[in-house]
Amino acid sequence: MLDKDFVVLDDRFRRYAMGNVHIEKLWTGSRWAEGPAYFAAGKYLIWSDIPNDRLLRYDETDGSVSVFLTPCNNHNGHTVDLEGRLISCEHRGRAVTRIEHDGSRRILADRFEGKKLNSPNDVVVKSDGSIWFTDPTYGIDGEYEGDFAISEIGACNVYRIDPVNGSVSAVITDMVRPNGLAFSPDEKLLYVADTGLTHKADCSPDIRVYPVASDGRSVGAGRRFATCDAGLFDGFRVDIHGNVWSSAADGVQCFAPDGTLIGKISIPEVVANVCFGGRKRNRLYICGTTSLYSVYLNTQGALRPKA
Repeated sequence: MLDKDFVVLDDRFRRYAMGNVHIEKLWTGSRWAEGPAYFAAGKYLIWSDIPNDRLLRYDETDGSVSVFLTPCNNHNGHTVDLEGRLISCEHRGRAVTRIEHDGSRRILADRFEGKKLNSPNDVVVKSDGSIWFTDPTYGIDGEYEGDFAISEIGACNVYRIDPVNGSVSAVITDMVRPNGLAFSPDEKLLYVADTGLTHKADCSPDIRVYPVASDGRSVGAGRRFATCDAGLFDGFRVDIHGNVWSSAADGVQCFAPDGTLIGKISIPEVVANVCFGGRKRNRLYICGTTSLYSVYLNTQGALRPKA
């Protein structure tokens, strides 16, 4: 029998939910938990506590939690690049940065066409080394998660950082507040959440999907992939089968590649982001407002295809 927190809406979900597992609450004490990223070599997860201006670290070997970095310019989203380095979205720094192997901080992007970025939110690295990130205004809308400022760009876009020359190009310009993003396992599709309902009453709380151009540098016209039935989609990840595991107000929602909502994992807090980790990439880490949760699934996080 499945744990009560697994909600089956389509029989396809039964393949991924196992009857002998349950939701684990690993730690609590954040103000707004976000941006999980898993480091396989170190067997640990880092995540953001944005208002408290710190990164936290969960050690899988003993279950301990410690402060990884503070202050940190109100980090939000993270990912790990091809060389195992941490890529970060800084609200207060208004930049996408990288922590080098020696611990130093390097700015990868802080401007577009000479104007300051808004407040980079979430980020993903493609198999060719390019870095794709969203840039809404949440970090400059007030003083809680960054520093208040007026947008210099006057728009909220999705950008690509070229892996060769470091140039920044706008790849999606038709969203109100682009937020979480992820590629399909074959990198032929880019999924992006729009949380523009926070600023525009008629903005549908969707994940949109965009076909990636054959050269991997741009995308075509997007379409609606899924609409959230509980709050807003925020961060999400894709598994090896192409399912999208997304945050929502009622927990984690799982969408099949055809866009069907096939199941949910109930979490007692609003979920902001998720990340696959563990030795077999079958442990879903869940950032739920004040706490870090996890659950084992009968699937694995997608790996980047070989470039």
